[in-house]
Amino acid sequence: MSDLTVAPHERGVIRLFTLKMRPEEAKFLREPGAADQILGVAGLDPEQIDVFAVSDLEDLGLYGYLNEGCGVSADQLDRTALEAITGWVMVVRSAAFGGRAATLIPDKRLRLIGLFTEEATNWTGGPIETESAKPFSAPQPASQNDQPRRIGSAVMALVILLAVGGILWLIL
Repeated sequence: MSDLTVAPHERGVIRLFTLKMRPEEAKFLREPGAADQILGVAGLDPEQIDVFAVSDLEDLGLYGYLNEGCGVSADQLDRTALEAITGWVMVVRSAAFGGRAATLIPDKRLRLIGLFTEEATNWTGGPIETESAKPFSAPQPASQNDQPRRIGSAVMALVILLAVGGILWLIL
């Protein structure tokens, strides 16, 4: 599979492109629909596409942005190659495609630098051994006596009857 082919329901993949264009053109790619045109794919989510000048990252740099900001593991990144990149870049996350398969047909002013994967959360774990995790281990509530509620209902009914009787006595 090519780095420009997006699998259906792809998750956690980041594509990094360099932009060989004027800063005004690069800034325009932040507008809705502009990235669709330059990547050759319709319906991209602009919230999942970042376009910025590498110099905006200051001390963090592109390596830090991908490693710390995007969760790409250090073993996937070449610090020297990333520090050599200047100008504008476009970062496209898998979520931009909305779970659809796509084949990117990028404009000639874009160059794919790399395809990176975000570190996934490890949801596995061993069994919980504590007493409180065992089924039916919570203290059971004591059985409740309905007697007080019945007396309260009877008193309330008596008060309502007296109020209705009082109103009828005043009317007649």
